[in-house]
Amino acid sequence: MQNKWGLNSIFQTVMVLIVFAFTGSTVLLLKPFIFDLVGFEHITGFWGVLLYIVLIFPLYQVLILIYGFIFGQFAFFWNWEKQFVQRMGRLFKKRDKN
Repeated sequence: MQNKWGLNSIFQTVMVLIVFAFTGSTVLLLKPFIFDLVGFEHITGFWGVLLYIVLIFPLYQVLILIYGFIFGQFAFFWNWEKQFVQRMGRLFKKRDKN
């Protein structure tokens, strides 16, 4: 994983994994409050997944950058976000061509 992600040390690898853990845990803690806030606390199935993607996914992206900054890994996560957006763009371009 360290080589694949281009991380420089075991310490940096551990910090990146901690950022992922904190971000995921925070999203799990915030999801019920967000869904309750917008009145969707009891929606499940397809609509629940769709709402999760629309409401929670952007929050995850912001939180990962915030935690990356706090743990000194902002540059890694900023590049990770840029690569993610590029992959998503390629995915939609393939659909447009078909």
